[in-house]
Amino acid sequence: MDELCSLIGRARSGDLASFGEIVRRFQNGEPFVGIPGVSYRRESYFVQTLPADVTDLDALPFPERGLAIEDRKRYYAEWMRPLASIRTSKGCPYRCSFCTLWKLTGGRYLKRSPEAIVRELAGIQEEFVFFADDESLLDAPRMARLAHLIEAAGLRKRYFLYGRSDTIRKNRDLMALWRRVGLERVFVGMEFFREQDLAYINKGSRVADNEEAIAILHDLGIEVYASFIVRPEFTREDFHTFRRYCRNLRLRWATFAVLTPLPGTDLYDAVKDTMITQNYDLFDLLHTLLPTRLPLKEFYKEYTDLISNAISPFEGLAFLRKFPARERIPLLLKSARLRRRMRSAYKDYGNREPAPLCE
Repeated sequence: MDELCSLIGRARSGDLASFGEIVRRFQNGEPFVGIPGVSYRRESYFVQTLPADVTDLDALPFPERGLAIEDRKRYYAEWMRPLASIRTSKGCPYRCSFCTLWKLTGGRYLKRSPEAIVRELAGIQEEFVFFADDESLLDAPRMARLAHLIEAAGLRKRYFLYGRSDTIRKNRDLMALWRRVGLERVFVGMEFFREQDLAYINKGSRVADNEEAIAILHDLGIEVYASFIVRPEFTREDFHTFRRYCRNLRLRWATFAVLTPLPGTDLYDAVKDTMITQNYDLFDLLHTLLPTRLPLKEFYKEYTDLISNAISPFEGLAFLRKFPARERIPLLLKSARLRRRMRSAYKDYGNREPAPLCE
């Protein structure tokens, strides 16, 4: 504990400074009064203090990765293992209604300097590196400078990061540059296949952005991790159209979350009075918290069919080949178990099924 407290206590700003102070006071049996950005119980109620206003991310120390040396080989994302993560920015200037990340920084996009990022990357032993940003590509000139510095430093890594589709569409040359320095995979929050659904969540991008971004990434040989959202209001035809849309994009990997009004989001404030459950065990992005247009059993049948058939068998096999041979059969079995589990998810709401939305 003394070593941990010493390491964390070096920070003098933001969450790390608060955490270091928490550890120090805990050791000394002192109260947590006055520490910024914490919540604690005082008698029968909770106290929450305002967070520190941190804008200089370069003031934070590099992670002490040696503390987790015995476990580092267990960090991974699909076939990318062992995987290290690095934070190069924080926040987002967009205002998606289902997301809280932009609120954590008051809508600001805070960035580390490319020089500091390269120094940290130079100390990472793993071949695969995940940029754990809320959005990595928003400042194109900064990302171009970072790529050039990585190249000049002779760093040979394989990168995975988040990117908005409209940002990718506007910056093909930037994506080509990053491909050259090791970018292998981009997580793209595509969300929906219709303009009205994108407008509903205040995404700020268009269906055309999604399609053009996918075309650019495919052309550059960059793997697409496509993330979609399913609305509880979807009809059977909506599910079928969604499935055809994904097939036409020739995706090799896609995830489908049920639109979830998480507390703290604008979406939650807008729909909280219509939610069918407040059971936090179901706040997992797979269980609907809102009334469905289809009966729940049919909704989960269509949802499972979408997950199972949005990727063509040919593209699915191409994706599977990225994994070591010994992992392929277990992965297929795990996927089959998940699909069976999702098909019966309607049972998790108990004996009383919520009434479907009126037509």
